[in-house]
Parts: sequence; structure tokens; C-alpha cells
Amino acid sequence: MHMHASERSDGLPTVRAALAFKAKAALLRLRRWVFDGPVARHPREDIAKEDTTVILGQSLSPLWANAHPAEMDLTAGKVQNLRVACRALHGTRVPAEAVCSFWKQVGRATARRGFVRGRELREGCLVPAIGGGLCQLSNALYDAALNAGLEIVERHAHTRVVAGSLAEKGRDATVFWNYVDLRLRASQAFVIEAFLTKDELVVRLRGERDPVRVHAENPEPQALLVDRVHNCLTCGETGCFRNDPHTPAEVRFGKTAFLVDAYWPEFGEYMSGRRHSSDVLFLPLDGRRFGKANYAWPIEGFEKVGEARLATFARSIALRRLPKQGRVLQAALLRQDERLARSFAARLPFTVKHVVVSQNLLPFLWRDGVLGGRTFDVLMTRLPVAALQRTLDRARNRHPASPTLGDFRAPDWLERAETEALRRAEKIITPHAEIAAPFQARAELLEWDLPVGGNTLHAPEDPPILFFPASPLARAGWNEFREALRAFPKVRVMVLGKALEHESALSGVATVPFSADWPQRCAAAILPAYVAHQPRPLLRALAYGVPVIASRACGLGGLAGVTTLHDITADSIRHCLAEAFCIHAGGERRVL
Repeated sequence: MHMHASERSDGLPTVRAALAFKAKAALLRLRRWVFDGPVARHPREDIAKEDTTVILGQSLSPLWANAHPAEMDLTAGKVQNLRVACRALHGTRVPAEAVCSFWKQVGRATARRGFVRGRELREGCLVPAIGGGLCQLSNALYDAALNAGLEIVERHAHTRVVAGSLAEKGRDATVFWNYVDLRLRASQAFVIEAFLTKDELVVRLRGERDPVRVHAENPEPQALLVDRVHNCLTCGETGCFRNDPHTPAEVRFGKTAFLVDAYWPEFGEYMSGRRHSSDVLFLPLDGRRFGKANYAWPIEGFEKVGEARLATFARSIALRRLPKQGRVLQAALLRQDERLARSFAARLPFTVKHVVVSQNLLPFLWRDGVLGGRTFDVLMTRLPVAALQRTLDRARNRHPASPTLGDFRAPDWLERAETEALRRAEKIITPHAEIAAPFQARAELLEWDLPVGGNTLHAPEDPPILFFPASPLARAGWNEFREALRAFPKVRVMVLGKALEHESALSGVATVPFSADWPQRCAAAILPAYVAHQPRPLLRALAYGVPVIASRACGLGGLAGVTTLHDITADSIRHCLAEAFCIHAGGERRVL
């Protein structure tokens, strides 16, 4: 039998055949461009704003199943390609009777857009290719469309079957830019959800009512050619022109990435005890090198350390021009957090399987799909947005005249993104007892880092001074504290912060100027705050042996030397002051 010039006697692919394939593909793309009818690219929307509660159809498929150890890098590449494609597809709203094109929505898979080498089924072989693995998404979209009863305008089956894929059930749809497409249509508007969990690809179609089914939900599998599929990494065909002898044998998959922002010593110690030599670290800048204590993370022992100096310097300049509190500041902080998160995400290796992330970056990484297909832990530095806003709302109901209790109001999408991401997180890591409590077994409660105390004897003055380690604001419990002080007319107060809600905030309170030697002079430190996420001054008070009275919101738990204030009321504060901070003189007890 005469053999075609592009084939070898051993059946292996040839360069000539590959060139012929490229030429044919180019002609078919040109034909699609010339003769293709008008197919719109539909906008993406926040699907949570739409009344699309009915799931018309869905498809779930595993991300990591049956992956050979030598192929884990390419499998990780496939997952990365799915992340990028899902980001373009998720939230797409398709109008009634309109055609939805896979390629119009996803766009061409290029390295510039974040696509990497993954597994692509081409001419009977699984080959490394930029954008490889997108067929898992098109398969899932087709499967969901069948389940939803949508009209299938265009669909192409694979010519080879990969074990375990939807092609074995005849529910597959291959795609190849841009002439091999998947196109759908429905009699009603529908919204596409496409996202990754840590181990699954999820595709859902949502609409406002059950669809009128125009396609069989379980079609008969087409006559597919089930054949042995060669894999360029494992088939051992060294005579094939696609074989790459320089492909490294070791598996680089499975790194952990630490994506961090403001430095906490507790988190620094945690990171140092868990990092491995293959892990990567991304931080705003090397705080130790630049003398910035707020970024003084330990950077030793990582395979790679990445900085976001430009974003960090821009943030520093921007924040200097803004007020110290208020909604303008909060909005600016969120914009800078987003900029930093995207800077890290753009350089995150696709071989990273686990992420440890600072909480302020979490909603942006979750929204952009960066954490899909990965496990992750969260370094918690504050209450979740939903809980924080509920707490501030309760405080505002008590003090409706306070202008600062409404300062923090995050966008709705951010609250939803953070809530969902925290629900999916493997571990919640924090030294703050009140932040950790709702997460129960998933929380890893770290020990607070107590600073080294001074050698000076704690010798409080008489009349006594109480240290208030915050600005006299309603959210710090100042109103209740000021009311409680009426029972102790001799007590003076040293206030750390300078921000005032109104000019009369300090009226009726005997104050003394702040001084650095407060641990020696003050009888106690008190913070009856509604919200207090990083109680460093209270920890310093404990290090110097100064008694502390603090609300549960301060997160100090059962630390020795702390009296916990369970209710933020003037009566509770008066009771704690009278019981815990009495002065003894001549064997008699004298109440402050």
C-alpha cells in the first residue's frame, strides 16, 4: 500500500504533517472570519445582582484525576488555563434567542493573557501547548447545556477519547481557535457560572425559569474512535519530532506561595516554621532592607522572593494625601489592596498548589479566580467584613450621633467574595481569639508576640492614671468609658490617639499628656472597644506588668493579667475598675 508522504512507516507524526495541519487551520480560520455570521460577545455581569436563582443545568468535572506524576506540571498548566478562561466566561449573561460562542467569550489563548503550556489533544497525541486543557471547559459547558435543554448551534466531537473524560459518554465538545467552536442558544436569557474549587471545575447555567427543552438531555454517544492516546511526556517515543529531550524529569509541581502585606510578628514566626526551600514569597517590599518595620518579613529560605515596590510606593504616596479616617480613606485602601493583589497574581507560578494569603488581599484573589484549583489558608488580621459591619451597626444604634461608626462600608461584591473565600479556606490563622472563634476547628490560634518589657519598676502615680491606647472614638468604647469615669473623679486618663469625633469628646475627663514612659506611670490600661484587631499597646502593657482591662473584641483571650470586659457598658466598666484596679494603702482598700 502506498504511504502518504507526510506519514512515517512507524506511524509517528512528522514535521511535514504538522506544517500541513497548521496551513489547513489557517485556511479554516480565514474561512470562519469571512463567512461567519454576526455573533456578539456578551458582557459579563455580577451574577449576584441578577434574579437568576434557578439552575438550568450544571456540570462538575475533576481537575487532577488520573494525572501521571511526570505530567503534573502540564496538569497544573491546564488548571491555570481553566482559571484564565473561567475568569472571561464567569458571569456572562446571554440574552434570549442570542447565540453564545465559546471563543467569542473566552478569547484567544495567548501567553500574554496568562495562558501557559497545558495538555492539548492534537492528531491523536496529548501535546504541550499554550492554552492546552480548555476542552475540559468546553466539554463542561456542553454537558451543562445538554442538561439545561439548550439548543446546540455548533458542536464538534473529539476524534480520540481520553479515559475518564466526557467524550466517553458522548458529551464532549472540542474547540480549536477559532474555527472549531461551541455555540449555544436558549429561548430565555441565561447566565453562565464557571469557576474552580480546589479539585473541581464547576459550570452552571442559571435562568429565571425552567427552560423549554429543545435538545435531548441524554443523547446517544456518537461513533468516536477510541484509540490509545500518546502523551509526549510519557509515551517514550523518542523518534517523534515532538519529543523534547530537555524536558526536566523532576516534578516542580506543588509549591506553596505566601502572599503577604503588613507584617505581624506572629505571622512572621508562623511562616518561618512552615516554609520549604521550594516555596515562594511575595511581599510589598523587603522591609528589613529598606528599614520599614511594617514590612519586616523574614525572607530567608525561599526559592523565590518577589516584591511589589512600585505598587507599594504608590500606595504610600497616595495615603499621605488622604485623611486619617473616613470613607475616602477606606475606599483608597481597598483600591491599593486590589492593586497589590493583582501584582502578586500576575507573577504567581502556576505550579503553586497551596497559598497562604493575607486577609486584605483575599477578596480580590478570589474574585479573579486566582485561588481556584488550589488550597489556601488565610492570615486573618480583622473580623470578616460581614461581621465587622454588623458590629459597627450595633454600635451605631447605641451612638447614632457618631460620625465614625459608619466609616467602614465595603462594596457588596467584596463582602460576598470574602465570605465565600473564607468558607472555602483550609485554615484560618490568627493570634486574635475573637477573630478565630467562629471558625472553630479550622482556626489555628497563634500566641501573641509579647514585646520585651523594660527594667523600670512599674510604680503608678497617685492620683492614678489610666492608659487609653486608642483615639477617643465611639468604636473604641470611649463614650461608655467616659460615662464610667464619673464614679472615679480623681482618676486621670492618658490618651494615645489624637483623632476626635467632636470638640467635646474629652469634656468632663481629666487628661494628662501622652508620654513614652506610660508603662511606668499608669495604674492600668483599658480598651473597651467594639473593634480592636491589633492590640499592640495592650500587649506592651502586659510585658511591663501593667494590668489590662479589655473587651473581648481585643482578642487577648485568657492571657494572664487581662480582665475581660464581656459587655461594653458604663456599668460593666465601673464594676471592672472597682473590682480589679483598687489601690491598697495602710492595709485599707481605697476605690479609685
